[in-house]
Amino acid sequence: MSGEDFSQFSMLDLFRAELETQSHALTAGLLALERQPMAADHLEACMRAAHSLKGAARIIDLTPAVTVTHAMEECFVAAQRGQVRLQRAHISALFGGVDLLAAIAAQPEGGTDQTAPAIAKFLKALADASAPDPAEEAPEPVEGGPVPVRAPAMQTPQPMEPAFTAAVAGGPDRIVRLTAGSLNRLLGLAGEALIEARRLKPFAGGLVRLKRLQTDLARSFDALRSELPQPGNDERVAPALADAGQKLAAMQEFLAQRLGELDSIDRRVTDLANRLYDETLASRMGPLEDGVKHYSRMVRDLGLALGKIARLEIVGGSTSIDRDILDQLDAPLGHLLRNAVDHGLETPGERIAAGKPEEATVRIEARHSAGRLQIIVSDDGRGVDLDVLRRQIGSRRLASPEAIGSLSEEELLEFLFLPGFSLKTTVSDISGRGVGLDAVRDMARQVGGLVRVSSAAGVGTSFQLELPLTLSVVRTLLAEIDGELYAFPLVGIARALRLPRERVELVEGRPHFRFDGRQIGLITAHDVLERAEWKPAGGEFPVVVIGERERSYGVIVDRFAGERELVVQPLDPRLGKVKDVSAAALMDDGSPVLILDVDDLIRSVEKLASSGRLRALGRAADTADRKRRKRVLVVDDSLTVRELERKLLDHHGYHVEVAVDGMDGWNAVRSDPFDLVVTDVDMPRMDGIELVTLIKNDVRLGGIPVMIVSYKDREEDRRRGLDAGADYYLAKGSFHDETLVRAVADLIGEADE
Repeated sequence: MSGEDFSQFSMLDLFRAELETQSHALTAGLLALERQPMAADHLEACMRAAHSLKGAARIIDLTPAVTVTHAMEECFVAAQRGQVRLQRAHISALFGGVDLLAAIAAQPEGGTDQTAPAIAKFLKALADASAPDPAEEAPEPVEGGPVPVRAPAMQTPQPMEPAFTAAVAGGPDRIVRLTAGSLNRLLGLAGEALIEARRLKPFAGGLVRLKRLQTDLARSFDALRSELPQPGNDERVAPALADAGQKLAAMQEFLAQRLGELDSIDRRVTDLANRLYDETLASRMGPLEDGVKHYSRMVRDLGLALGKIARLEIVGGSTSIDRDILDQLDAPLGHLLRNAVDHGLETPGERIAAGKPEEATVRIEARHSAGRLQIIVSDDGRGVDLDVLRRQIGSRRLASPEAIGSLSEEELLEFLFLPGFSLKTTVSDISGRGVGLDAVRDMARQVGGLVRVSSAAGVGTSFQLELPLTLSVVRTLLAEIDGELYAFPLVGIARALRLPRERVELVEGRPHFRFDGRQIGLITAHDVLERAEWKPAGGEFPVVVIGERERSYGVIVDRFAGERELVVQPLDPRLGKVKDVSAAALMDDGSPVLILDVDDLIRSVEKLASSGRLRALGRAADTADRKRRKRVLVVDDSLTVRELERKLLDHHGYHVEVAVDGMDGWNAVRSDPFDLVVTDVDMPRMDGIELVTLIKNDVRLGGIPVMIVSYKDREEDRRRGLDAGADYYLAKGSFHDETLVRAVADLIGEADE
């Protein structure tokens, strides 16, 4: 401790710091002793922690803390000697002692002690835990046998014992408090220093080019001198040429020396900037265990309060994580652990009946995977009852009975993340309000991550959080959009690919392509970011697939510019929330690049999709195709019928677009030119008869042939369709492949113009 300056700390402050460290040791040891009451190493660790705290309390004359720590130390010593076997009652009482020490330390210095009643209660609880059960016959005393631990009386301060060790002061890794804002600014400066250092290399490259130009100049000078006539007796020319040659040679030598020096400086400065940046970045990182070890006691105490025996197991606690993310994880992990104990775990009787050990296990597991942090919170409880989940979804009218019956297990579990949704029918101070899991998902999204849930009946439930390792550096895909570079965070990208033009197809009047067995909507980044009109070039489109599941979209960019790790530079808060942008960064050459906000980008795409503006891509991508094939619009609310007619006509060479009902068909036929409209009659929002009437009454569209294909084959139905203006009426119940194709050919001819 010599050489350290603690003049700014009071003795009570130092005791509080010591208490914080030793409390963690006591908590870890007590949890271990609850499972292995006679474990010598854990007894020794707890005894030493209590002894150190007692010595520290005596130094500052904190008598109430001396009393509590002495009682705890006596209990541990008795257990070490075999005089008492620690039971759950002992552990609970000793945990109460830890809490009591925190309350004693929290009192203002020089204030009145308010903890005397609590101390008396603690001493009694510890004595009662060691007292024999009065229901049992008291055995005869045996010499050297177990004896109850007596609660000590209030202790008179003894001579000062050696002070507590290096929790605050000690060792080479002394803890220094530093605000997050200061650390962020320091990291930003380190990142800028790294970027500036990297600019030396292109500058050196420019000087190398200058050296080559000088060499070329020297050759040209020599060639010019050889071509000049002999200076003869002209005493001015020869010395001038010689002097110019010498100066040129000196310039070359000087530049070569400076280039060597610059290369050496470049290596040293770049190495120094890299090390500075790495060290600064590492200072933001910390082991996951620092943020989760306090949950061990919470799980234990909550389990006891609910009549369950539970312990927390931490796997991969040394896994490093950004401290900002660690702080944001605190509340979500608390929700997940409380849900696991309250919802997931069974009572000891239920577990024994199910063939499980009496003690339940909740696990937090952390690991790095593909540049990401994975945190898995799981339990070995009963799992999610899918039948109860279905009933809750139905009772809340979140989906129709038919839809609920068709949902997969994965889709059902997604309902758990809805705000206000809970499987518990009663509300307690622990759970039942449905405000936990939606907060977990919100937190994951805020830091650019995601969360998934899986469950197996009788085996348990698992929540997997996938998060970035740090918020300071982001791995991105650079893409050029309208002549500028933008960065897509890799965490928000499902795939980057080059999409052949022929794979683009129009579904329900909008451009799509198939990806992982699903139809993915397409839109250009020019449209989303409101840049200049996009013009397709070449036979392939660079596409970035963002989002997941049904909220996936393909965003077309101009070109890919590779992957890059970028140091995040937050935008000036005076700008507010910039649409579709989360932050900025600097490239190696110092040029700025905007980092896109993928969640915001998805919302912007959905707004454009709902407005129908996605059809612009279909027109741009299919201009050449329209010149070759005649275009047919199929309007039907049945997916099966739509796809049957689309595939049939497409197979015969027609370019087919589809609409889901009369309203969608009316919007489509007004937006794009078609050679034929094939429509059903019975559809929501607008039926086929009304659609035919609107088309035929429109001056611009009235000449488009319209075919009705309907299950209604009565004469009055046929007459009603033809009276509305339909050019052909075909019954679905009687048509086959050739009938439909021949009817289309009769109306508009073959597919090729």
